[in-house]
Amino acid sequence: MGPPLSDTGMETLEIVAKDYGKAGVRLLHLAKYGALHVINELEVSTSLTLNSEKDFRTGDNGDIIATDTQKNTVYILAKQGGITTPEEFALRLANHFIKKYSWVVTARIQVKQFPWRRILDGAGEEHNHAFVSSPESIRTCGVVLERGNPPTVSAGIRDLQVIKTTQSAFTGFVNDEFRSLPDFADRIFSTVVTADWTYNGVEGVDYDSAYNIVLETVLDVFAGPADKGIFSPSVQLTQYQTQSMILKKIPQIAEITILMPNKHYFPFDFTKFPIAGIQGPASGQVLYPVDKPSGTIQSTVARTPRSNL
Repeated sequence: MGPPLSDTGMETLEIVAKDYGKAGVRLLHLAKYGALHVINELEVSTSLTLNSEKDFRTGDNGDIIATDTQKNTVYILAKQGGITTPEEFALRLANHFIKKYSWVVTARIQVKQFPWRRILDGAGEEHNHAFVSSPESIRTCGVVLERGNPPTVSAGIRDLQVIKTTQSAFTGFVNDEFRSLPDFADRIFSTVVTADWTYNGVEGVDYDSAYNIVLETVLDVFAGPADKGIFSPSVQLTQYQTQSMILKKIPQIAEITILMPNKHYFPFDFTKFPIAGIQGPASGQVLYPVDKPSGTIQSTVARTPRSNL
């Protein structure tokens, strides 16, 4: 075995990246406005980069803001200022770490918001203080704040599963000796949408409105009009049309990345079963899901020229 690595001699070792923080800080914030109550359930992750390397190189912990301290900071700032949007809270946390600790070079904050909606009573009115989990999708955001620079704010959608049973095709792709997939002129289109977008600034951004517009646009471009839908010749085109529409609607978004993996549903083969009522279109279709392997289609669309993110 050779000698241990060191910074002496002919070889110089460089720490090219370093940060530390607290992941998975869960909290439920409750605000009471008389009889009307508002809840926000978040999972927050913090990460800090310091201007020295002495903790890594010599074991000197004098500049370390303990990860437990970072966790406490999440709870304390939530209690002090409340929570309006995940982006606003992430910005407040990042600014706190930069302003309070002069040796913090970069603060990175990630927030995941868990979805709740108000329960409707028998008359269709929203309840003042009772909620039901509504996991249609999960909202995320991130803030990176480097000392001396403006913050970068990003946001995202996770776990948005959609399906349509027609108005989707996939034909005309490469036909060579490796191909086994037939052309599909009419197929089920199902995917679980992941979207991430970056804002070109923080001034005048309505984060709630922007998130809702992105979510609505993803669903509108995927589904189309209620009576006849919209035809999709490929996941790629649907993805690009979605991104283009979002950038058109929200000028504060600089770029957007969307990932749309295929969620396959294959028809079960009933031809071996000579049983009445299971053959022909009148009996409907029975399909089974196949999660893996799965095709993945991902793209990023940005404004030209690209903003300085």
